[in-house]
Formats: sequence, C-alpha cells, structure tokens
Amino acid sequence: MPVAPSLQVLTDLTAQLADALDADRFDAGTGTRVGAALVTAHLTDSAVPGISAQVLYRLAEHSARPDAGLRLAVLLTEIGCGFQARLHEMVCPSRPSTEGVGRPTRRDAEDRFRIVFDNAAFAIALGDTNGTLLDANRGLAEMIGVPVDQLRGISVYDFAHPDDRDEIRSLVYEKLVPAGAGTVKLDRRLIRADGSSGWISFAITYVKGIGGPDHLLAVGADVTDRHLLAAELHRQARHDPLTGLPNRRHLLERIQSAIASAGEEDRIGLCFADLDHFKHVNDRYGHGAGDQVLTAVATRLHDSVRDDGDCMIARIGGDEFVALIPPPVDDRRVAIVAERLLASLAEPITVGDHSLRISASIGAALTPVADARPESLLAAADTCLYHAKSGGTGRWVLASP
Repeated sequence: MPVAPSLQVLTDLTAQLADALDADRFDAGTGTRVGAALVTAHLTDSAVPGISAQVLYRLAEHSARPDAGLRLAVLLTEIGCGFQARLHEMVCPSRPSTEGVGRPTRRDAEDRFRIVFDNAAFAIALGDTNGTLLDANRGLAEMIGVPVDQLRGISVYDFAHPDDRDEIRSLVYEKLVPAGAGTVKLDRRLIRADGSSGWISFAITYVKGIGGPDHLLAVGADVTDRHLLAAELHRQARHDPLTGLPNRRHLLERIQSAIASAGEEDRIGLCFADLDHFKHVNDRYGHGAGDQVLTAVATRLHDSVRDDGDCMIARIGGDEFVALIPPPVDDRRVAIVAERLLASLAEPITVGDHSLRISASIGAALTPVADARPESLLAAADTCLYHAKSGGTGRWVLASP
C-alpha cells in the first residue's frame, strides 16, 4: 500500500483505539477489528503487533479513565486475535469456516498476546496484590537488568528507589487495593541490578480475578532520558553558558531560600564584584580573549570561596560577579570573603601570548534577614560597588546598616 493511504489507515485505526479506551461503554471488539484491519491493509510484518502495543500504551498513558490499564490489556489481546484470524483467512481462503481452521482459537489469541507481551518495547508486569511479580516481559527485564525468569517471585518494591518506596506503597495500598478497581499513574525512580538509577513511568491497574485471585497489572516505559533532559534544561536556565556559574535567576533563588530558612536575628551578605577596565581587554585583544578572561576569573573566584561553607559565586552579566554569603554571617566573614576574592586575581591571567593583569572592585552589603529582599540586597551591594570604584581599583567597600 502506498505511504499516504497507509498513514491514513493507521490514523483511523489509532483514533478507533483512542475512542475505545475512553468510551463509557467499553467495546473489546474494537481491538479485534483493528487487528484484522492491519492485515487487510497489508501491514503484516512481524513487528506490527509490538508497534501496535506501543501506540496503545501511549494512548492509555494519556487517558483519564481509571480503568485504562485494564482496557489496554484487553485490547492488546483482541488486536492479536483479530490479526491472527484475518491472517489465517487471507492465507487459507478456501477452507470452510465450519472446519474452524480459519477461525482463531483461544490458544491462537493467547499465543499472539504472548508475542506482544514478550516483545513490546515497554515494560509489562503482572503481580499479586502484595506486589510479588508473577510474570514480566523482556521490556521490564532489560529496564532493570535482570533476566525474566529471575524476576518472577520477587517484590516489585525491591527495584523502587528507597526514597520512593513508601509513597508507592501508599498509592497502591491506600488508594488502589482498598477500592478493588481503578488505575494509578506515577513517575518514580528505580534502582537497576547494577546499582544505577533511572526513571520509569507506570500505570498500575487493579484487575479482578475471574475464578481466581485478583492481580495488579503494571505497564510502563523508561523515561530516564526525559528526566535527564528536563534536569539539563533546568540547569541551563539557571547557569551562565560561558562560565558555568549560577546566573542571576539562580542567585535570586538562593538568596530567597537563604532568607526563608534563616532565623529572625540572622543577617545575609553579598559581595558584588566588577572587573576594573575590562572593556580595554575586549577592545585591545578581542571578545574571544575577553571570554577567556571571564572564564578564568570565574574559576578563580569560585575556588577562592570553595571552603567557605555555602558561599556561592554567580555571574549576573558582563563582567559582574556576585558572592552570596548565607547566614550565619557578620562583618568579619564578609571581609574575609571580599579579601579572598580580590586575592584570587592577584596573579596575571594568560591569554594566548599575553599575560594580563586583572583586578576587581567589590561592593559588599550585610543586611538583617528580617528586612532583606533579593533585589534590594543586590541593589545595596551595587551602590557600595559604585563607592568602591570611585576610590580606585582593586578595593572593596562594606555597607552595614
């Protein structure tokens, strides 16, 4: 089938599955019809059932219905049944249906579901209501790093991150199991067999047993990359791309956090540093050299206060750097930090064939927490910086109310 018609068929079938997942009255036959339609459209590659399962999982993941996980399992089975039945009909069209050869048996459906279960690109686990694994697929085994046959009989909580176990148990045993129905969805950390950690997104559904015990069905996907990307984007939004130091946003967050956690009598300090005559570096040696100087300065300033508790260095723009000195802090500690910052720039900075002497002026502010606001604290330090620069280079001035 040409690409465009195939895409239309897949779009229509996906819409049918989405409707089945969210319909008030669940029609399991939708899965059978979709499986048959895939074969009719000549989409008969052995990978098709697994891909169909991936699509169905994504639909269930975004469904608002509490029984979406259970409907997912039923539709997976029915897709396999319809796929198998239609494939038999096309391969053996001359055999009378009364012989039962072209019709799917229960074993056919179970075999097809097993293929989907074992080869799905996402993780599937079946456990008892205590969390003991009764069955699992290769997707879960690869995610955790344990062979399938070794997963059976162990507790799913063995692979949950220690900090998340109580919360997961609470969701399952206070919400899901007492209700005897429904689905809970969660994104939580896991611990792999090699000790490394990752993130997994799971939908756990309570499945009523038919002539047997009830079960918990979990369907999930590894979302570690998504969380790593989110963490990296968060880091980039709060750090200076040139020097790697915290940026203005991060600095203001840390100031606010320090204020919130401090006692009423505590004070908070800032040292606002501006490089002296830095414009001359850019004008004479170029902006590339200027960037090298800024990077070297950032490293020196950071290293100079590395041993000073929670003191943080941020670059807030251009050649401006700020040292945050969280409580407890007094005049002496501010003086020590300011002197260390200036001393770190005493040695020349080598850029190519040039040895450049760089100095800075610092305005320091020490403010009671009770009156402190991040922006006003920065403004106070900036005012002191102006006074420092007016008196010459390489010096610092402290304003203490």
